[in-house]
Amino acid sequence: MTSLIIAILATSGSIFALIASIGIVKMPDFYTRLSVTIKAATLGMGTILISAAIFFNDFAVTSKNIAILFFLILTAPIAGHIISRVAYFTGIPLWEKTVIDEMKGKYEGRIENLQSSESEEQEKAKEKKNESASQ
Repeated sequence: MTSLIIAILATSGSIFALIASIGIVKMPDFYTRLSVTIKAATLGMGTILISAAIFFNDFAVTSKNIAILFFLILTAPIAGHIISRVAYFTGIPLWEKTVIDEMKGKYEGRIENLQSSESEEQEKAKEKKNESASQ
């Protein structure tokens, strides 16, 4: 009975990983590719980790698998959100058949002002230098 559960979980995890890899090829734009990949790969890895925990039936392996699964579920959606936000800021276009752009108009003026702290410090130093030179 346990071997059947392990086989079902491992097979479903592999199928979800396959769906994630097909999604990279088949989806029309970056944002849908990222969404499909994050969701399917997280679910696939989760079911594979659960099947490994059941298969080995050892406290050390099970606790490591639970910790990996916890951090995977916690970090994968956040990383996907941050990656898609940066892609939007840098101007990666949406699919031409996209119906609604919920972020349009929210960041228009601030996109050009995104700079590192070093460049801000360099700009301030140049301004001070120009002010002292003009006096």
